[in-house]
Amino acid sequence: MIAIRALRSLASDQARLGSFLAVTGLGPESLRAAAADKDFLVSILDYIVSDESLLVLLAGNLGVPPESFTRAHAFLSEIQRNG
Repeated sequence: MIAIRALRSLASDQARLGSFLAVTGLGPESLRAAAADKDFLVSILDYIVSDESLLVLLAGNLGVPPESFTRAHAFLSEIQRNG
Protein backbone atom coordinates (compact mmCIF):
# COMPACT_ATOMS: atom_id res chain seq x y z
CA MET A 1 0.00 0.00 0.00
CA ILE A 2 2.82 2.41 0.77
CA ALA A 3 4.16 2.02 -2.78
CA ILE A 4 0.79 3.05 -4.22
CA ARG A 5 0.56 6.01 -1.85
CA ALA A 6 4.09 7.03 -2.83
CA LEU A 7 3.20 6.76 -6.52
CA ARG A 8 0.21 9.03 -5.98
CA SER A 9 2.45 11.53 -4.23
CA LEU A 10 4.99 11.35 -7.07
CA ALA A 11 2.19 11.81 -9.60
CA SER A 12 1.17 15.05 -7.92
CA ASP A 13 4.58 16.56 -8.73
CA GLN A 14 5.11 16.71 -12.50
CA ALA A 15 8.90 17.11 -12.29
CA ARG A 16 9.34 14.15 -9.95
CA LEU A 17 6.87 12.08 -11.96
CA GLY A 18 8.77 12.89 -15.14
CA SER A 19 12.03 11.73 -13.57
CA PHE A 20 10.41 8.52 -12.35
CA LEU A 21 8.88 7.80 -15.76
CA ALA A 22 12.22 8.42 -17.45
CA VAL A 23 13.87 5.85 -15.19
CA THR A 24 11.14 3.24 -15.64
CA GLY A 25 10.56 3.81 -19.34
CA LEU A 26 6.80 4.00 -18.76
CA GLY A 27 4.46 6.62 -20.09
CA PRO A 28 1.79 8.36 -18.02
CA GLU A 29 -0.90 6.35 -19.79
CA SER A 30 0.53 3.03 -18.58
CA LEU A 31 0.98 3.91 -14.91
CA ARG A 32 -2.43 2.71 -13.76
CA ALA A 33 -2.01 -0.73 -15.34
CA ALA A 34 1.57 -1.04 -14.10
CA ALA A 35 0.51 -0.22 -10.53
CA ALA A 36 -1.34 -3.54 -10.38
CA ASP A 37 1.94 -5.44 -10.88
CA LYS A 38 3.87 -6.27 -7.71
CA ASP A 39 7.16 -6.11 -9.66
CA PHE A 40 6.33 -2.52 -10.53
CA LEU A 41 5.60 -1.81 -6.86
CA VAL A 42 9.10 -3.03 -6.05
CA SER A 43 10.50 -0.72 -8.73
CA ILE A 44 8.68 2.24 -7.16
CA LEU A 45 10.25 1.45 -3.82
CA ASP A 46 13.66 0.83 -5.45
CA TYR A 47 13.47 4.31 -6.91
CA ILE A 48 12.46 5.91 -3.62
CA VAL A 49 14.91 4.18 -1.30
CA SER A 50 17.80 4.93 -3.69
CA ASP A 51 17.25 8.68 -3.24
CA GLU A 52 17.45 9.70 0.41
CA SER A 53 16.08 13.20 -0.14
CA LEU A 54 13.08 11.80 -2.01
CA LEU A 55 12.61 9.15 0.69
CA VAL A 56 12.53 11.77 3.44
CA LEU A 57 10.24 14.05 1.41
CA LEU A 58 7.71 11.31 0.66
CA ALA A 59 7.80 10.00 4.20
CA GLY A 60 6.95 13.49 5.41
CA ASN A 61 4.23 13.94 2.79
CA LEU A 62 2.63 10.64 3.72
CA GLY A 63 3.12 11.02 7.46
CA VAL A 64 5.06 7.77 7.84
CA PRO A 65 8.58 7.06 9.07
CA PRO A 66 11.18 6.60 6.30
CA GLU A 67 11.75 3.07 7.59
CA SER A 68 8.28 2.18 6.33
CA PHE A 69 9.59 2.40 2.79
CA THR A 70 12.67 0.31 3.49
CA ARG A 71 10.62 -2.36 5.29
CA ALA A 72 8.06 -2.49 2.47
CA HIS A 73 10.87 -2.66 -0.08
CA ALA A 74 12.53 -5.56 1.75
CA PHE A 75 9.20 -7.39 2.10
CA LEU A 76 8.18 -7.02 -1.55
CA SER A 77 11.70 -7.84 -2.76
CA GLU A 78 11.61 -11.07 -0.76
CA ILE A 79 8.24 -11.97 -2.27
CA GLN A 80 9.61 -11.18 -5.72
CA ARG A 81 12.68 -13.40 -5.18
CA ASN A 82 10.57 -16.32 -3.93
CA GLY A 83 8.05 -16.03 -6.74
